[in-house]
Amino acid sequence: MNYAERPLTPKQKALEINLDRTIYGTFAEIGAGQETVRFFYRAGGASGTLAKSMSAYDKDFSDNIYGREENGRYVTEQRLMKMMDHEIDLIEERLNKDTHLGKRFFTYANTVTTIDYMKKYQGHGWVGLRFQENPQEDYNDIILHVKFKENNAQLQQETLGVLGVNLIYGAFHFYDNPRLLIDSLYDTLDKDQIEIDMINFSGPSFKYVDNRLMSLQLVKNGMTQAVMFGPNGLNILPADFLYKKNIFVLRGSFRPVTNVNMDMLNTGLEAFKNDDDTIRPENLQVIFEITLSNLKQSGEIDERDFLHRADILGHLGHYVLISNMQEYYKVTEYLSEFTRNQTKIGLAMGVNNLLDVFKEEYYQPLSGGIMEAFGKLFKRNVTIYLYPYLDKNTNELLHSDNLKVSDHLKELYKYFKQNERIKDIKGYDPDVLHIYSRNILQMLQNCERGWEKWLPSTVAETIMVNKLFGYDDEKCQFLGSMVDFKMQDAEEQESNQQSSR
Repeated sequence: MNYAERPLTPKQKALEINLDRTIYGTFAEIGAGQETVRFFYRAGGASGTLAKSMSAYDKDFSDNIYGREENGRYVTEQRLMKMMDHEIDLIEERLNKDTHLGKRFFTYANTVTTIDYMKKYQGHGWVGLRFQENPQEDYNDIILHVKFKENNAQLQQETLGVLGVNLIYGAFHFYDNPRLLIDSLYDTLDKDQIEIDMINFSGPSFKYVDNRLMSLQLVKNGMTQAVMFGPNGLNILPADFLYKKNIFVLRGSFRPVTNVNMDMLNTGLEAFKNDDDTIRPENLQVIFEITLSNLKQSGEIDERDFLHRADILGHLGHYVLISNMQEYYKVTEYLSEFTRNQTKIGLAMGVNNLLDVFKEEYYQPLSGGIMEAFGKLFKRNVTIYLYPYLDKNTNELLHSDNLKVSDHLKELYKYFKQNERIKDIKGYDPDVLHIYSRNILQMLQNCERGWEKWLPSTVAETIMVNKLFGYDDEKCQFLGSMVDFKMQDAEEQESNQQSSR
């Protein structure tokens, strides 16, 4: 029976690692006990694997070993990296290379906080592994963030221990298949026990790994609701990055980013900032959100197409959120976890999107229906900034004053509009209202002329240089020259006919 059909238990994995005499390293676990290393102690043969295990619970002891955290926060990625740096330095300093010839060194570390006594805070943690796949190569890192879901500290500790074993085993056995490595993190675990909402791979064994695809894997597999990455392509933790920030969200397919997307962003963002003079660059974050349903517009998710969108947004310097939250109320509920009551969330959307928000069929799973959804959507300081829509059939410009919702929802709509939870975007560019990304995509794939003018110049250039979204410059140059030849031939024929007259 293969691995996929029947994964090993944590004890079996720990024993297999212990019996591999090339694997040798240390454990440093803070906050939940030595939950991972105990599997290796109990499995037998640990002396061949363990150089040291420790747990510096006291803050003064921990500061003396790893350094002080000036911000007073110890369950952070920064703390985890300090722990791994320190422990690997000790391995290199204290272990004789000659007597440990052929050893692949590693250090496993975690810094976590489990659920508190009053069960007010659920608990979360950072988990990392630094390891050598080859004794002659540099170290690799796998860094992940977890959120505990169980309602008991002991259960959370045990879950963390299993996850740690799965990470170590996966790193040494599946380093050449990071997708399988990610899947294996849940061996003998359930997604109701723990959530992995960020993961990053680095090092020589992962030089061809695109961490954005690894993020996508987490959402696709139901390991988390949403992931986030920056312009540099590295995954980031939304809870840390968005903490105490005012957040402005633009949702779309961005296939590709067009002038209408940028106009909606610029005019909507200007309105968002004008509504509150406390919003400044240092406490503001713009997010481009893409849902899984948007990624599946043409069927199954095309990962290359996903990367094309990510590359475009990265070139523009934007941060991207990938989520499985199709309903807008889920987005605001999710983002509200990271903000404070004093901060604001702005959602830029078109008229068609707002009309969808008022469709009751989307909220049938909720016991409170559309009323419950709207209670979550407009939670705290949430405002919708409405971008107009030009009806190409009637040439009517639709905005908040003339859009039509169901008769029995008119008063509800009126309530949110009067309370300025729904605001029209002013100062938009009427010349871009006719732009639809699907039409632009068809034009560039069919080598039709003029598509470039409907995109930001940097976007058009990036598409052409990197041949994104199916653009083929050689094909387009050939077709373009054929069109020019035919036009020139037609002009010559017309000129000859006029001469003969």
